[in-house]
Amino acid sequence: MKRRDTFRLAAAAAMFLSGTLLASPGLAQDKKWTIGFSQATTIEPWRAQFNKDIIAEAAKHPEVTLIITDGEDKTEKQVADVENLIRQEVDALLVSPKESAGLTGVVQQAIDAKIPVFVLDRNVDTDQYTQFVGGDNKLIGRAAGEYAVELLGGAGNAKGNVVEIWGGMGTQPAHDRHDGFHEFTDKESGIKNLLNEQSGDWKQDQAYNIMANALRNNEEIDLVYGHNDPMAYGAYLAAKDAGREKDIKFIGIDALPAEGVTWVKNGELTATFLYATPGAEGLRQAIDFLNGKKVEKAITLPTERVTAENAEKILKEKGM
Repeated sequence: MKRRDTFRLAAAAAMFLSGTLLASPGLAQDKKWTIGFSQATTIEPWRAQFNKDIIAEAAKHPEVTLIITDGEDKTEKQVADVENLIRQEVDALLVSPKESAGLTGVVQQAIDAKIPVFVLDRNVDTDQYTQFVGGDNKLIGRAAGEYAVELLGGAGNAKGNVVEIWGGMGTQPAHDRHDGFHEFTDKESGIKNLLNEQSGDWKQDQAYNIMANALRNNEEIDLVYGHNDPMAYGAYLAAKDAGREKDIKFIGIDALPAEGVTWVKNGELTATFLYATPGAEGLRQAIDFLNGKKVEKAITLPTERVTAENAEKILKEKGM
């Protein structure tokens, strides 16, 4: 593995040394673990926060050396990263797939090598892993759909034209967020969906282009549902550039303080729903397992709706 693709973190150290964080010999303990974490990408703000959270948690555990790899938003790169971690014979593997199907085979290789595997955020097409940690994307989609119906007139009376901007089509969270949302909106005969599975690949610029095109083709748009906050915000910017942002409600998912929550406070998004990063909890669970504790098959992280009513309070709690 190239040195720039990996940084080793000993939780006792607090600074990078040539891209590697090394364990302090003075903090040696009886049991030491090397844990690998395969991240799908670091270019998305939510993923960057994900990494910060897992690094902060690792700093609390001097017995752990954490190796983090960056899949660079490419399935083939992430597969190679996991293969490399397997060859290094890590004590446990944490993996957050770019694509569920694309990472299933290499995750199975780790399982076959008797490495406990903790799948974070996006699942894989096998249930032989040790544990899954992440939010319930279908539940979050339902919460967004229920709120969309409320914004458009309430159950039984909701009316309006909706633009939905998908995340990656090959990811289970995108499908779950779509399915949960439509459990509520599809019951309303007055709600019309204007687009057919338009993917912004979780990226703001791609969502901007999708929304710009939707604005050109539709005189009336009442609500935008982005599968994450950057896409919802990209849609907002497109509407603002067209002078139509005040006529449209914008809903996103993630609720990072510096992004979604701030955009809600500023009146740019109508609402966002918390999708907590699973890095810290995933690492805690892996350490517990390595220390002989029993872990649950799945841990679901809670969500929260963020609107103008509570956005400022949340920011203050985060020190912002």
